[in-house]
Amino acid sequence: MSEEAGLRRELVRMGRLLATRQLAHGTAGNLSARLGDGSILVTPTNSSLGNLDPDRISKVSRTGELISGDKPSKEYFFHLAVFDERPGARAVVHLHSAYSVAVSCLRHEQTDDVLPPLTAYYVMRVGKLPLVRYFPPGDRGLAEEVRRVSREHRSMLLANHGSIVSGASLSDAVSASEELEETAKISFILGGRPTSPLGAEQIAGLTRAFPA
Repeated sequence: MSEEAGLRRELVRMGRLLATRQLAHGTAGNLSARLGDGSILVTPTNSSLGNLDPDRISKVSRTGELISGDKPSKEYFFHLAVFDERPGARAVVHLHSAYSVAVSCLRHEQTDDVLPPLTAYYVMRVGKLPLVRYFPPGDRGLAEEVRRVSREHRSMLLANHGSIVSGASLSDAVSASEELEETAKISFILGGRPTSPLGAEQIAGLTRAFPA
C-alpha cells in the first residue's frame, strides 16, 4: 500500500473514531495529513468526519492548489499555515468539541495559556494553550494568526470556534486533541474550586523528559 493510500485510510479511521467518541458532530471539524512530497490530504468541505470516503478526500499542494479529490475544507488554509511553521508536524486536527469550544467562549484576562496544567498528560501532549482572537468562518486572516502562534505552540484554541492541534502523526494529533477536551471538561467539573495545578518545576521536568 502506498503512503497516500495508507494515510487516506487513516484519516477515515480517525474521523470515525472522533465521531464515535462524540468529539465531532455534523460537518464540523476537519483533519489533514502531510505526505512525504509536501502535499496535504485534507477532509473535504461539508463532510462528516464520521462518514469519510477515502477516494474523495482532498489532496492539495503545499501552496494550496487542489490536486485531486473533492473541494477541500474552507479552513484548509490554516492547516497549510501550521505545516509551514512546524516542519515536524505530519497531521493537524481541528475540532468543535463541546468543552474546548466552551473554554474558547469564556472571557480570559490572559490569552497566552487558557487552561491550567492540571495533569502530566495534558502538559506532555498539549503544552501551553494560547487563545487566538475571533475570525469569522473562512476568513483568510486567521491563517496568519495561526501561523504566528504555531511557531511556538503545537496546540491552540480559536475564540468562539474550537481547537487546532498538530502532531508528529495523525494518531498523535488525535490523542492530544482528546487530552485537550478532557482537560477542558475537568476544568468545568472543578467549577472554580481551588485547584493544585502542576508547578513550574514539574512542568519543566516533563518538558525535558517529553519534548514536543
